[in-house]
Amino acid sequence: MKLEHSHLPAHSDDPGHNDVPVPPDASTHADCRGVNSVLSRVGDKWTVLVIMLLRERPRRFNELKRMVGGISQRMLTLTLRGLERDGLVTRTVFPTVPPRVDYELTPLGHGLSQPVQALGTWALEHLPEIETARRAFDERDAR
Repeated sequence: MKLEHSHLPAHSDDPGHNDVPVPPDASTHADCRGVNSVLSRVGDKWTVLVIMLLRERPRRFNELKRMVGGISQRMLTLTLRGLERDGLVTRTVFPTVPPRVDYELTPLGHGLSQPVQALGTWALEHLPEIETARRAFDERDAR
């Protein structure tokens, strides 16, 4: 899939192109909307934490709730349901009293966990630089 901004005029410095705008391609816009919906799911802070916690093994709801500091029961439920809907997590109910429910990454979810971990690693490595940039920005903005 190639995403491009076909609704923008071609750059005049590019040989072989003119400045006539190209009409938007409906399939490109549909692709962008699809990618946007996926990125909205995987870019959510709770989703990232849940995926990282499920990397190693299945976990129960309350175990996840304890491990993800600050998440409400409702938000964890919504996050897990969204991940299940997208095919990233499976929910298994065991017929015990009380019922035991495990959540586990699917193969698709495991595939997502790799770039999520890489993004987390990048964020940790660059956190000092980002914090410095934020302070500089806030100081400039305060003047």
